Amino acid sequence: MTEWRPDRLARRLPHLEARARLLASMRRWFAAEGFLEVETPILQVAPGAEVHLTGFATEWELPDGEARERWLHSSPEFAMKKLLAGGLPRIFQFARVFRNAEGSALHHPEFTMLEWYRTGVGYEAIMDDCAALLACLGVDELQWDGQVCDPHAQPERLTVAEAFARHAGVDLFATAGNAEALSGASGVPMHAGDSWEDVFFRIMFEKIERRLGMGRPTILCEYPISMAALARAKPGDPRVAERFELYVCGVELANAFGELTDARIQRERLEADMDLKDRLYGVRWPVDEDFLAALDHGLPDCSGIAMGFDRLAMLATGASRIEDVLWLPVR
Repeated sequence: MTEWRPDRLARRLPHLEARARLLASMRRWFAAEGFLEVETPILQVAPGAEVHLTGFATEWELPDGEARERWLHSSPEFAMKKLLAGGLPRIFQFARVFRNAEGSALHHPEFTMLEWYRTGVGYEAIMDDCAALLACLGVDELQWDGQVCDPHAQPERLTVAEAFARHAGVDLFATAGNAEALSGASGVPMHAGDSWEDVFFRIMFEKIERRLGMGRPTILCEYPISMAALARAKPGDPRVAERFELYVCGVELANAFGELTDARIQRERLEADMDLKDRLYGVRWPVDEDFLAALDHGLPDCSGIAMGFDRLAMLATGASRIEDVLWLPVR
């Protein structure tokens, strides 16, 4: 609780000054690309749509004495898509976001997420944005845990199926829905009650993620449709979604979608996710009806991405912990 002390702050100051320069460089890039910077409310009807995240709940007391449950958002995604439905074509935001029950060298309960959206483009345009942003940072090397990556190098594009074949020896689609087959093919053991998705993520953690983004960034794309989240299905291949994640030095930096614009399908997915969350954790979050109304009104074809800015600052400065690039950590 003494990170403000002059000696401790001085040790972090080079990283923090570099963080400020990164922020300024990235804002200049967005301005040059014609983006509008927006700010959306932190307090939301629901913190997000993620099954396995834990949120921060609070209570809004109205002047007439009515009390309403609200949540600190885990992403500004729903709110920013409402602005897209309202007619804004290119927007970005450096948002403070909140995820409970998290803490490690790469996790903090409050952190900065950079999120941006383009209308009228496919998610390949967001892949190009990622490459351009990394190249504009003003650093020659990104590093983490003894690994290095050239931010100016053209990113490798690798499908999830290709990654499973290369690093785990698995034909992913041949095992679809069969947890035992996926476990047996990969050599990664099952635990009692594991679903196919559970085994999938264990393979990702144990065999794949740490090999991505070495030397040059990796764009891991075409996730199984069961993991589409808020992404649309890929035209011509309904097995996969227009979703990608950006990796550097084995660290996941960003998660991107060719955005789902169908309100009916989105409602079905949100309700199914909350059913699963209830079964696993005994918790449900409300469905944001205003978000679904925005989709129903007409969310244009668009693509977007959420990037962990603090993680990027870590890799750009050589910091070993996320707290080294936070002006003051949560205590």
